Order: sequence, then structure tokens, then C-alpha cells
Amino acid sequence: MAHQMAAGEDIAMRRKKIRYRAWQRGTREMDLVLGPFADEHTEGMDEAELDRLETLMAEEDPHLVKWVMGQEVAPQNVDIALLDRVIAEHKARVSK
Repeated sequence: MAHQMAAGEDIAMRRKKIRYRAWQRGTREMDLVLGPFADEHTEGMDEAELDRLETLMAEEDPHLVKWVMGQEVAPQNVDIALLDRVIAEHKARVSK
């Protein structure tokens, strides 16, 4: 799902919106997983990487929580490489 920037929207504004949405998921568990990841990485992401993150963030929280907690395996249509990175960084943060 490629993001189409509106007239006048630049990549800095897009990154800011993604970070906000990562922290305002609707479930605190996913806020604490995606928020820090977005804070840490969006500044260095290009358009394609932001597309990947937004696509992952479009998944529903109940599914994401189960994938992050290892309760379910994510389906093949999910960006497994990015999900694995999010999970690994979350585990590293909580184990400190």
C-alpha cells in the first residue's frame, strides 16, 4: 500500500504523522511496541521503508499483539522481515 502524499506534504510531515500514529494505536501494548520503533527509525527511513512501516501499522492491533507476543504466526502477506525487526527491538528494550 504505497502512500500518496497530498499536495504540500513533505517527508518530514509524513514521518511525524507516522510517529504520532505509532503512539496512538488504541491499545497501550502496541503503543509501547510501535511508538519507540517509529521514534528510533522513521528519520532514517526513505519513502519505500515508510510505506512498509505504514502497511504493517495498518494491521489490526489484536493481530499485531498476538504476532509480537508469539501467540500466532503472522500470515505470509505480512512483511515478516520488518515485523521480526520490530519484535527483536521491542524484546531488546524490555529486557534492559
